[in-house]
Amino acid sequence: MTRPLPALERFLYSHHLFGGARQALGVLLPPLVVGGLFDHYTPGMTAAVGAACVAILDQPGGPRRYGIQGMAAAVLLGSLTVATMGLAASHYLLLWLMVPLLCFLFSMFTVFGKQGGLLGFACMLIMTLTMRSEPQIADLWLHTAYSLGGGLFYFVYSALVHRLSWHREEQQALSAALFATADYMRTRSALYDTELDLDTHYRKMVRAQLAMTDAQQEARDTVLRELPTGTSRSDRTRAASLNLFIDMVALLDTLVASHTDYVTLRQNFGEADALLFPRDALRKLAANVDRIALNVARNRRQRTPHSLKPELRALEFELRELREQGFAKEAPEVYALLLQVLRRLRRANELTLRMAANTRRGGTTELVDERLNKALDRFLSRRKWRIGMLTSNLRMDSSHFRYAVRVMVAAAAGMTFSALLGQAIPRYVIPGWVVHDYWVLLTILVIMKPGFALTRQRNGWRLAGTLIGCAVALLIFNRFTSPYALLGLLLLTGVLWYALLQVHFMMAAAANTIFVLLAFHFLGPQDTFVIGERVVDTLLASGIALLCSRYVLPWWESNYMGSLAAALQRANLRFLRSGLRYAELSRKVRVVSPGDEGSARPLAEYRSEQREADVQWRVDRKNMHIAFSNYAGAFYRMMAEPTRRQHHVDTLNALMSQHHTLASHVSACIPLLAEMDEVPGDTQRVLDGIETTLAGDGDATPQAPLSASTAEFALLAYPLRQMQIAAEQIAENTRLLAAQPDAAADFDGEAGQPGPFMAGLAPISGETPDDPPSMHLPRRRSLLRRRF
Repeated sequence: MTRPLPALERFLYSHHLFGGARQALGVLLPPLVVGGLFDHYTPGMTAAVGAACVAILDQPGGPRRYGIQGMAAAVLLGSLTVATMGLAASHYLLLWLMVPLLCFLFSMFTVFGKQGGLLGFACMLIMTLTMRSEPQIADLWLHTAYSLGGGLFYFVYSALVHRLSWHREEQQALSAALFATADYMRTRSALYDTELDLDTHYRKMVRAQLAMTDAQQEARDTVLRELPTGTSRSDRTRAASLNLFIDMVALLDTLVASHTDYVTLRQNFGEADALLFPRDALRKLAANVDRIALNVARNRRQRTPHSLKPELRALEFELRELREQGFAKEAPEVYALLLQVLRRLRRANELTLRMAANTRRGGTTELVDERLNKALDRFLSRRKWRIGMLTSNLRMDSSHFRYAVRVMVAAAAGMTFSALLGQAIPRYVIPGWVVHDYWVLLTILVIMKPGFALTRQRNGWRLAGTLIGCAVALLIFNRFTSPYALLGLLLLTGVLWYALLQVHFMMAAAANTIFVLLAFHFLGPQDTFVIGERVVDTLLASGIALLCSRYVLPWWESNYMGSLAAALQRANLRFLRSGLRYAELSRKVRVVSPGDEGSARPLAEYRSEQREADVQWRVDRKNMHIAFSNYAGAFYRMMAEPTRRQHHVDTLNALMSQHHTLASHVSACIPLLAEMDEVPGDTQRVLDGIETTLAGDGDATPQAPLSASTAEFALLAYPLRQMQIAAEQIAENTRLLAAQPDAAADFDGEAGQPGPFMAGLAPISGETPDDPPSMHLPRRRSLLRRRF
C-alpha cells in the first residue's frame, strides 16, 4: 500500500525552511554582532529593521536579476522611507498625514505584480517600525545610515548565499514542483474509484492542478534562469536539473493530455475491475514521484521505484478481453478511452523511471529534448516596471487604486483609535497599559489584501496565531529563565516565522508573536503587560482591517471574472492555433523527401519552422495553464465572498469546466493530427469550425458534424467531438455572460436572498491554510455530469 510522505518530512527538506533560515540569519546577524559583541543594541536593531525590509524581497524562484533589482529597490526606497518618517515624527499631525499617504503610495505598487506588492509591503514595514523607534532630528542621519547599512549587509549576504547555494535552490524548487505533481496524480487517481463521489474529487483535482501549475512555474523560473553552456564544471549538475524539469513538464502534459470521460467509464466499467488498475497505477506513480522529490531535496539517488508492471499487464488483459468480446466494435470511442488511459500510464511510467535515473550522479550533460536547447528562456516569467502602470491606475474603476484607498483609510483609522485608546485605557481602566500604535498599524498592513475573502481569511488566522503565540510565550517565560535558552528560542521562532509564512500563515503568526514577545522580554524584562497588550492591539487592528475591507471601496472578485474569462479564451485559442500550425508543419516535413533533387532547402526550412512551431505550442500551453489558474483561482475566491457578491455562478462555473475540457482535448488531438499524412477535408472543416467558434466569429453558422470517415478514427473522433461541444458551449456561455451585466439578475425575491440560480450552495467552514476558501467550488451544479 503506497502512502504520501508526511507533511513534516516534506517541510524539513523544503525550500521554505531553507529560505526561512537564510532570511532569519541575515536579519538577526546585525543585532547579534553589533549588539552582542560591541554592546550597541540600538544601532543593531535599526540595522536589523533595514535588513528585514530587504529580506522580504529575497524570495525563491524567478530569474536572479529580478531578485537583485527588487532588493536594490528595497534598499533605496527603505532608506528614503526611514528619512521621511524621521522628519515627520517630530510633529504628530504631520506624522498622521504622512503615514496614510505613504500607505496609499506603497499599496499602489501592487500594479507591478507580486514583486511590486512585496516591495510595497517592505516599505510599509520599515515605515511602521521607524514609528516605534521615533528617531530624533539630530540623530536622523545616523539612524538612516544604520538602516541603510543593514539593508546593504543583507543585499551582499544574500548575493553570497545565492552564489554558494544556487544548486541547492534549484533542487528545492524542483522538489516542491515534484511534490505538487505527485499530489495532483494522487488526487486524479481518486476519479477512477467508483466508490468515491465524482464531483467532490473532480473539484479537488482542479485545486491540485492549480497548485501544481504554480509550483512548476516557480521551478521553471528557477531552473531556466541560468542554462548549461558546456564550458564549465557545473554544466553536468545544471543539465541534470534541466532534464529532470523537462521530464516533469512532459509528465504533466501526459497526465492532462485528455479530459477523460469518467462518467462514461464508470457507466461501462463500474462493476468490473478495469478502473481499479489505473487507480492503483496512478497511486504508485505518485508515490514514485514523491520519493524522487524527497531524494532531490536531500541530494540523494533514487532507489528502485514501485513497479507498475502488474497494473499495466492487468489493464492490457482487460482490453484484450473486451476486444475479443466485440466491445471495441460496439463502442469504439469508449474502448479508445480505456486504451488511451493505458498509453498515458505507460508514458508516465517511462518518464518517472527516467526522472529517477536523472537523480543519480554521473549522468549525461545532453538535454533529453534537444529542440528546447536555444528556446528555454522564452518560458521564463517576464516582469515590467513602468511609471505609466502606476499613473494609469489612478482611477476609481481600478482594483489597485481602491485597495490603496482602503489601506490608507485603515491606517488613518488605526492611528486615530490607537491614540484615543492609548489615552483612555491608562486613565480609566488599567494604569500603565500601553496601546502600541505601530503594532496596530503593522497588523492592519499584514492582514489587508486586495480581495475581501483573503483579508477575512488572514484575519482569522492572525487572531488565532496571536492567541496561540501568547499562550506559548506564557509557558516559555514560566519554564525558562536562562538567557541562552531564551536566545535560542528567539532564533528558532525567527526561522519558523519566515519558513512558515508561505506554508501556514496561522503558525507563522504564532511564531512571529513568540519572537516579538521574546524580543520585548530582552528589552524590558519587567514589562508584565506586553502579552495582554499584544492581544488587544491585534483585536483592534483585525476589526479595523475587516471593516475597511468590507465597506471602504470594496472590490469583489466578480468584477474580474469577465476579463479573466476573455483572457482564458484568448489563451485557449492561441493554444489551438499554434498546435494546428505545428501539426501542419509536421505533415509537410514527412511529405518532403530528403532524396528528391532540389528538396534540401525546403526540407531544412520546414524542419526549422517545425521546431519553432513546436516551441511556440509549448509556450502557449504554459500560458494557457497560467490563464486557467488565474481564472479558476479568482472564481474560487469569489465563492468565499458574501453570497450577494457571487454573480453568474452557474455560467462562470460552466466556462471553467468547458475551457478545462477544451484545453485537455487540444493536447490530445494535436499529436494525432501531426502523425497523419493528410487531414481529411471533413476533419479540417471541423477544426476550422472549432477555431471560428472559439474566436467569436461563428455565432450564426453551426459547426459541421463529424463525418463517418472521421468517426472511424476513434482516438481522433472522441477529442474532436468534445472540442466541438466545448467550443459551442463556451461561445454560448460567453454570450450569456455578456448579456447579463447586471448583478441583480442573479437574485430574486428580497434583497440578499439568492434565487434558484444560487440555491444549494453549502456554507464554507472548517478552512485551513492548506485548504483556503479560494479553493471551494459551488456544490449545486455538477462539473462532470454535464455531458461534454
